Amino acid sequence: MSTATATLPRGVTDGRRLRMVLTAMTVGSRPMLLVYWAVMLIVFMAGGLIVQFITDGTGHSIWDYGTQSPKYFSLAVGISVVPTYVNAMVAQGVTRRMFSVASSIFLTAAALMTAVIWVVGYQIERVVYDSQGWAQTMENLHLFSSTSQVWLILAEFGLLVVSHEATGWLLGVTFYRFGFWRGLALAPVSLVPAAATEFLLVSQWLGNPLSELGYHRPSLAIAVPVVALVTALGLYVGYRVLQPMALKPAKG
Repeated sequence: MSTATATLPRGVTDGRRLRMVLTAMTVGSRPMLLVYWAVMLIVFMAGGLIVQFITDGTGHSIWDYGTQSPKYFSLAVGISVVPTYVNAMVAQGVTRRMFSVASSIFLTAAALMTAVIWVVGYQIERVVYDSQGWAQTMENLHLFSSTSQVWLILAEFGLLVVSHEATGWLLGVTFYRFGFWRGLALAPVSLVPAAATEFLLVSQWLGNPLSELGYHRPSLAIAVPVVALVTALGLYVGYRVLQPMALKPAKG
């Protein structure tokens, strides 16, 4: 009995083991994230500035046209975490509890990094536009009215991206554990973090249609904490669903 107990994997409070899991997730996901960020910077930043110089200013922020992309890319990142890593991690002695905590930390860090990149993109564009006398009109509604409002940009993109990652995490866990049909039946529940964030922040592409219907966002003092809470609950529900899940046999 004592021998068996001594060989059990260490718990979630083991900082070294948690760092190893996070490192494995980061290294495994880095190529996908770097390629995505590079494509966005090339297509919407470099390409957008070329368009502006050719047309002598379109009157709109080209970078703003890409605001939908990080949400849906991050949804895919959240979906991929469980099928990509859980079998290998648990086989190496990582508990499902630790895997869930590491996944939450990884997704939150990726969301913050994506939000920072969007902040930097707006600032680069603003400097160039100002130097050329071009207008930087936003095509979409946002929490910010000017690209100089860095903290509002960071809050908007950080919350939108991490909530979509939480929805992706729930979709990945439920489909992986319950299979296609039951996962599909649970999809409305999995969509709650992303949907709640869209309706509470009322920004980007959904903002204009909702505003035309007379719906307006609640105070940010209410919206931001509720979005954070719903997102955290989404990550926690995924953790609870993952706990009793049996590992799937490797294919091939």
